[in-house]
Amino acid sequence: MAGRIREDDINAVRDRARIDEVVRETVTLKAAGGGSFKGLCPFHDERTPSFHVTPSKNLYHCFSCGEGGDVITFVRKVDALSFTEAVEKLAAKYGIQLRYEEGSGGAHAPQKGQRTRLMEAHNIAAAFYQEQLANPAAQHARDFLLQRGFEPDSWQTFGVGYSPGGWDALSNHLRSKGYTAEELITGGLAVAGQRGAYDRFRDRLMWPIRDAGGDVIGFGARKLTEADQGPKYLNTPETPIYKKSQVLYGLDLSRREMAKHHQAVIVEGYTDVMACHLSGITTAVATCGTAFGGEHTKVLRRILMDDETNNAEVVFTFDGDAAGRKAALKAFGEDQKFVASTFVAVESHGLDPCDLRLQQGPEAVRELIKSRVPLFEFVIRSTISEYDLATAEGRVGAMRAVTPVLAGIKDPVLRPEYVRTVAGWLGMDEAALRTEVSKGGRTSVSAPTQAARSVDTGTAALERTALKCVLQAPAQVGEWFGSLEASLFTIPAAAAVFTACFNAGDPLSFATPAAWLQAVLDAAPNDEVASKVRELAVDPLPVDQPDERYVQAVLARILEMDASRRINELKAVLQRSAVSGDEQEQNQILADLLSLEQYRRDMREYSVGDQ
Repeated sequence: MAGRIREDDINAVRDRARIDEVVRETVTLKAAGGGSFKGLCPFHDERTPSFHVTPSKNLYHCFSCGEGGDVITFVRKVDALSFTEAVEKLAAKYGIQLRYEEGSGGAHAPQKGQRTRLMEAHNIAAAFYQEQLANPAAQHARDFLLQRGFEPDSWQTFGVGYSPGGWDALSNHLRSKGYTAEELITGGLAVAGQRGAYDRFRDRLMWPIRDAGGDVIGFGARKLTEADQGPKYLNTPETPIYKKSQVLYGLDLSRREMAKHHQAVIVEGYTDVMACHLSGITTAVATCGTAFGGEHTKVLRRILMDDETNNAEVVFTFDGDAAGRKAALKAFGEDQKFVASTFVAVESHGLDPCDLRLQQGPEAVRELIKSRVPLFEFVIRSTISEYDLATAEGRVGAMRAVTPVLAGIKDPVLRPEYVRTVAGWLGMDEAALRTEVSKGGRTSVSAPTQAARSVDTGTAALERTALKCVLQAPAQVGEWFGSLEASLFTIPAAAAVFTACFNAGDPLSFATPAAWLQAVLDAAPNDEVASKVRELAVDPLPVDQPDERYVQAVLARILEMDASRRINELKAVLQRSAVSGDEQEQNQILADLLSLEQYRRDMREYSVGDQ
């Protein structure tokens, strides 16, 4: 059993470890008078700084939650360490050699805490990977970096390395340094196999993930060859020192710049962080294999000094595709926790910062961040784009979906301005939208994704039922399938599923329902649509065994509703035509209206109402 650290060494750590310097790795501090500093407390959420640090006394205290102590206590609590581990961490930081008293078992070698040993193992691993990047076997890894515009000097700056393709190169290296297989497995550097531990990362480009103080706590690894059957990016799993929900890649490099400029730029990958920093955006960080969440918000707020006295800003960069819109909607949920203004920067052609720098140069990356728009505006536009504004149903659905977003705009001066603007986008009465926003302000606005997706009633429910009929009862659909087209489906996800069905061919030409379903899955353009197809294929219909009459009635109702929409649109065109006085056009519209009215009556005879 290990002995305790000698008391005079502990006192040396207390004397030499500057508490304000140590705290600044987690919290941005500003002068509070009398030689003290203040910042946002890392131990509870607050919007006004009540956490004070007094270097002359080597103490900290939060006047809100009551947490307090010396520099060792701070490190223990903020990093969840034992007393010994906290002392060891500070001793390593300040170059203090610790001595250990003999335990009950007599003389022994000093024994460090688990966390300290895991941190040291990761730092050694990072150095090992960097060395391997220079080997001939890592040529394809170097080529990858060079092809993306990263020169060797940047590899050193970001600590980029290479994990050899063998099974135990790192494990053998660390064992030679005195680390056990159990420690390597616990730290996520190795995996337990039938024949013992083997390296988790093999033949991959490696990015060390560091904490705010610069210690390596994990790795992000990108595969380099198609022979690698693993995921494109493989990250360190949850370990005693690595919690992905709290980790931001690049924080060690950007922390001081964030505090200085009161800005944080959130990108989506390791190469994006590199591209931003090399382009002059030195406040860029990225999440590591997980979406931006509440713990990340807390980390940034403490660094940005995110209170009412600062004009801080957080800029998210997302792809302009569906995944990017989904990420933005999730980020909006965190927006309410920031005092800082939140923005989104999206490149018009869908390029991420890495590709943008490669194709158009560093200036284009800087312009991307300058072109940012408020997060709530991006969410509003993205939400509205999901609806067909040419129809009354679409406009009403869009209004209801964006109401919580408008109600969630924190600036009371901006809110009415955006209500006016959005009313124009929707072509709706401003007063009606203002009333809806007023109602929305009395309800939760933390989850706009739910509002945007809570339209699975009425039209959306009918479209869903129709698709379930097509997927689950192809024989009963019969010749009605030829009457359907993607434009009948007003919900984009439903239209995408039907397009996959259409591209799969005639459902009656398949021998079994299973063969038909597989053909639809094969025709799905991406995993998102395929997932929706599977969902609709297994979601039970309202009736146990849908017969031909039921299925045809559902499809007839879809066609009837489409006819009604087209009739309303033609009536609007007829009104405009009456103003212009074009008699020939009016006659043609009237003829089309009569034809559509008859078609709608025919469909109504088949219809059984909303399903």
